[in-house]
Amino acid sequence: MEQNKKRNKKNTTPKAKRLHNYYQRTGFYIFIWESLKKAFWPILGTVVGLYLFNKYVYNINDGLQAMTENFSRVGVLVTFFISETLLGLIPPEIFIAWSKKTSDPLLNLSLLAVLSYSGGILSYFIGRLTLKIKSVKDYLEVKMAKHLKNTSKWGGFLILVGALLPLPFSISCMTAGMIKYPLKGVVTFGLFRFLRFALYAWAIFNMVN
Repeated sequence: MEQNKKRNKKNTTPKAKRLHNYYQRTGFYIFIWESLKKAFWPILGTVVGLYLFNKYVYNINDGLQAMTENFSRVGVLVTFFISETLLGLIPPEIFIAWSKKTSDPLLNLSLLAVLSYSGGILSYFIGRLTLKIKSVKDYLEVKMAKHLKNTSKWGGFLILVGALLPLPFSISCMTAGMIKYPLKGVVTFGLFRFLRFALYAWAIFNMVN
């Protein structure tokens, strides 16, 4: 038994090292670092801007409350689902903050997470569908050339990054569909989307009254 464990350990370590070398050689770590650097200043600027806006212009909590009172839950959720399916047009953090002001925050947060995950899966099939429409395929291959190249190199790990970090999750899933990446991988790595919503909700719920 111990010999089998040692043998498995020996087999696993080189594989992990090979993966590390591959990601290092193909620029995966640099891509993550550059993406985080690009995201840092916009996020910081947004946080500072929201703080100043909330303090000197208009109370954001009042705005979220008005959003809760003036828009139906179904309308907000449908809008969010469309956004999460079509390239992540609206930051999900806005909807997470909205869920805090509703009568059942955890339920609505869970619905948002499920819709975001489902939107990513639907984006995958949209990516597959575009392969059958030449004009759309040609347009997206030019517009999303960088994403297609990266997904071809890194596959599931890029989907994981899209699920966790402030990168458009739907774009990662759509490009995965365009290169015919296995659906099983998208479904599996995409589950990290739920972790992101939990972490962001923890932070946002502590900020929103």
